[in-house]
Amino acid sequence: MFSHRYRYLFMVLLSLYTFMNTVLCSVYYYFQIDIEWYYALLTILTVTFLTWEGNRMIKPWFKKKFLTPKTKIRFLGFFFLAGNIVALVAACIAVFLFGSIIHEYTWEQNLNPLKLNIIYGSLINLFLHLLNAILFFFREYRRHWKEAEELRQSSTQAQIQLVKSQINPHFLFNNLNVLSGMVIKDNPEANQFIEEFSKVYRYILNNQEKEIVELRSELEFIQPYIFLLQKRFDNGLTVKVNIPDHYKSWHIVPAALQMLIENAIKHNVVSRSKPLYIDIYTNGNQTLVVKNNLQPRMMVGASTRIGLQNIRKRYELISGRDVIVKKTAREFEVVLPLLQLN
Repeated sequence: MFSHRYRYLFMVLLSLYTFMNTVLCSVYYYFQIDIEWYYALLTILTVTFLTWEGNRMIKPWFKKKFLTPKTKIRFLGFFFLAGNIVALVAACIAVFLFGSIIHEYTWEQNLNPLKLNIIYGSLINLFLHLLNAILFFFREYRRHWKEAEELRQSSTQAQIQLVKSQINPHFLFNNLNVLSGMVIKDNPEANQFIEEFSKVYRYILNNQEKEIVELRSELEFIQPYIFLLQKRFDNGLTVKVNIPDHYKSWHIVPAALQMLIENAIKHNVVSRSKPLYIDIYTNGNQTLVVKNNLQPRMMVGASTRIGLQNIRKRYELISGRDVIVKKTAREFEVVLPLLQLN
């Protein structure tokens, strides 16, 4: 505040404003002060200048001496009291200069101007310190907000990485088991399986540091993933994808489709006699739907739904938007928000 680059302009404007008020209120007439208008203006300007600049000069010392994270109020209080002393000295200097030296007034003639300038100096000091306190706490608020935001972002990144780390191992071991069976049976599709498997894992590795990815990229990844699943479950699984091209530039969280498909397989019977059907489509309101027929698998203990919880947590951390889950007697549906980059 006191070191503002436009402080001299503010001093002039504040002095002019004060002088105009003294003239309008006939202050010089009522207090019988005989002084030319320009000397009156210069007196006010001198008090303003000395009070402002005096505070600016003593502020670094008070900051060094009194300012700590726990003593901010004490620093502002002591600084304000010192500012009043500066204002008193400024008023005395101004009256001595323009009253005693220039006009050669007696002590009695200088008494009223001195009182008025002391009052003016104390009011100016109060005004300046109020502005300084407001700016001081605003800067403190902005600093704390920035630190909190950086902490929140760091925490978000850490939580996202923690959530993502739960994706890979389960997927890896399942497909290695399938590949092992194909190699043992001397299956000619083993090489294609390895290629598609590498595409899927390459996608996961390339995008594990990203918070969101284009839907187009996710769909390109999901095709080889579906191939792997169909080799694993043969005719027991059917996955249909119906996404219009204009939605493919929107974004979702990485591997969300993979996790939802894996979740559906984990919690439902998948066999030739009871095939699992999974539909992936957009419903026209900037959301993506993953729906499957419900044929629950007999499981020991309650399901933790870790995969679905992970997706929900990631959407909450990244966009603040919720993932909608709908369950009926025949179907299970998850609605993912489609995101746009700002």
